Amino acid sequence: MSIQSPALPAIETLINLSASEFTQCLALLFEAAPPLAQALYASRPFNSYTQLLDKSESIFNSLSPTDKITVINAHPRIGEPKGNLSALSYKEQGYAVGNQEEDPEVMARLRKLNREYEEKFGFRFVVFVNGRSKKEIVPVLESRLYEGTRDGELETGLRNMIAIARDRLRKLSSAGCT
Repeated sequence: MSIQSPALPAIETLINLSASEFTQCLALLFEAAPPLAQALYASRPFNSYTQLLDKSESIFNSLSPTDKITVINAHPRIGEPKGNLSALSYKEQGYAVGNQEEDPEVMARLRKLNREYEEKFGFRFVVFVNGRSKKEIVPVLESRLYEGTRDGELETGLRNMIAIARDRLRKLSSAGCT
């Protein structure tokens, strides 16, 4: 399966899009996270995508707890079936290059841990994979599940979303997409 990388419009184009088009474009960086997209849309203009990402960090801090969870839950679960992932998540989780083994035991462990994490904290586990295998993510998920607090995990998840968005921007920029 070949997945093409989507493209971000130039920042000058982005800031002049309609609210729904703006939200669609931001999904490339943050998945579909309406509370964040709406707040960023209201904060236009931006001189660069870096400025937009910087603003998103301050917006995260001002969102209500419910909106923070909505933003976190926009991200796919680690180990999510391939067909449920955006093109960028598909690549980030290693499916595009085939370097991510789908060891049934690892996948079953991730499903179990994701379920336990969501039951404990009330939102999805988000981690910046950064090239690590699913097997390498298992102990990270275990540690955060067993040692984390709800507030700490919410903040950690949001920080990881920013790291993911910055990495996506870097990759899209180096591909000439901005």
